[in-house]
Amino acid sequence: MRLMSLSWCLGAAFALLCGSLWPQVHSALAPENEVPLRPTTWLPEGKITSITLPKGRTRRLYFTLKKKAPAMSVTVSPCDLPIEWSLAARTLKDKPLKSLQWSTKKSMPEVWWRGPGTEEKMHSFTGKAVDTYRGPSYPHASIYIVRLRSKQQNTRATVYLHEGLGPSGAFPLLPADPRVHTLGVGMTSVTLSWAPSASVTRLPHTQKSYDYCVLVNSQQNYPSLCAARESMRKEKDQKQEKKERRRRVTVWPILKEWWWQQWDSYPEPQSPPPSLTDEYADLQCVCQGTESVCTVSELLPDTQYYFDVFVIDRLNGTSMAYKGTFAQTHEEARAAITALREGELRWVTFRDRGSNSEQFFSFRPRGLQQSGLLTLQSCGGGEKVKVTVSSKGHALTSQAVGGDLAHIWLQGSPSYLIHLEREGTTIGQISDSPDLALPGGLMASVKMQTSSAYHRRGVPSLPSTLQIKSFNRLRGCNSVTLAWMGTEERSLYCVYRRKLGNHEAEAGGLTAPCLGPESRSDTERVLCKYFQELNPRRAVTTAVIGGLEPGMAYVFDVYLMRRWGIPIKYASKMVKTRKEC
Repeated sequence: MRLMSLSWCLGAAFALLCGSLWPQVHSALAPENEVPLRPTTWLPEGKITSITLPKGRTRRLYFTLKKKAPAMSVTVSPCDLPIEWSLAARTLKDKPLKSLQWSTKKSMPEVWWRGPGTEEKMHSFTGKAVDTYRGPSYPHASIYIVRLRSKQQNTRATVYLHEGLGPSGAFPLLPADPRVHTLGVGMTSVTLSWAPSASVTRLPHTQKSYDYCVLVNSQQNYPSLCAARESMRKEKDQKQEKKERRRRVTVWPILKEWWWQQWDSYPEPQSPPPSLTDEYADLQCVCQGTESVCTVSELLPDTQYYFDVFVIDRLNGTSMAYKGTFAQTHEEARAAITALREGELRWVTFRDRGSNSEQFFSFRPRGLQQSGLLTLQSCGGGEKVKVTVSSKGHALTSQAVGGDLAHIWLQGSPSYLIHLEREGTTIGQISDSPDLALPGGLMASVKMQTSSAYHRRGVPSLPSTLQIKSFNRLRGCNSVTLAWMGTEERSLYCVYRRKLGNHEAEAGGLTAPCLGPESRSDTERVLCKYFQELNPRRAVTTAVIGGLEPGMAYVFDVYLMRRWGIPIKYASKMVKTRKEC
């Protein structure tokens, strides 16, 4: 038994030894010049060849010249990434043997490349710009080799071979100064100019095979049209991917899946294959044609833009890029912003009759709650003013303010921008009353106050009505009794009086609604009292005003005084005392 197991182990070891030696024996029998077979690409003359460059791999193109070709040119156009390319001439010492073994396993350029000979490097370039080698043909060259390589990512490039002297005619010509110049920069537009291409100027006006294409973006300058189209494609793919991501995240996935199935059930219209005329239709050129001046409009203020100009040969499907430029549009003209102080009462006036009159104010409320109260009232006798409150570029509220007092609650932001804009009159024309007339030809006036309200939670309550009532039975020769509605909040109410003459009494003698207690004389104030009633329906307070003259007309005004906001003025009330009692 032991002998059988020992013989089995020796047999296995002998088999392994023979197996390890077999490849060495086989390789020794292989031809001396055996190399791995690689695909060979010939570079045709007078034809644009597109080639894909995998990352880190060297691609080779081979070509030979005619015997009588005195010169040549090789043009390499990278797409969107820098590449390395070189041109070399290989000279063979002996012609390769055309044996059966080689002809079945090797292509002819591969045999030349591995065969005995010398190789001389003629040109090399690294970058993403279009590069052209022009020079005489190598006298003893058996074959020419173009090597291309991309180190960063997978990309594409085009190669064009031309035999003979002079330009190939396949690419548009660039002028001696290929730079794009900036003629003028505005807030929303930029004017560009460039030297015309000789390819465009030589052609008669009837032929339109060349065009300029001006592209604008806010990221970078593009070295070629291929790079621009690749960038647009990536941007479009990113937008499509975002749409697909939003489509997948839905509340009703089953319903949406059914919708897309129904949508996909309709056959899409088959579009004809693109021709040379619409090959560049997806470029969205802001200027196209043969003019060498372009004005790019509808730009954003205070933004940097990059401008590229390409001259396109539509017959050959080629293009050349000018040296692009960039420019920053002017910033938008900003109106002066006035900072409002805490509790400051401000009169805002508009001297322009046009509807575009506007003013800007800023306010920073105190306290950690960042809340405040904005109170406004239009005093232009029918003028309406539009107020817009925004914070950090986002509009929070917008409304029209007239003669009635308006309260806007501010909450949640450290600062606010208040925009006042004159809208127009609500009654045909501005009142001619002397009390409502504004000095200096002013066409509108707004009374405004801002105050921090960290001790409040909202807009203060207002009286149910601002009418003042007088009692005829309680009217005497030296006193009258007035009544008005209050609020459930404890507030101070002040009563002012003004004696009228005979002409004022006939006209009514009412006080303008915007004139507050700050504009009244202290001699006109007759009393101030605090009042509070938790039931709004019963919040009625009265006051007996004495010290009056018999048979005289008086105008009484009541103001609701508060620690914040503009005082609320009740409608003026005219009362005439009795002549005889």
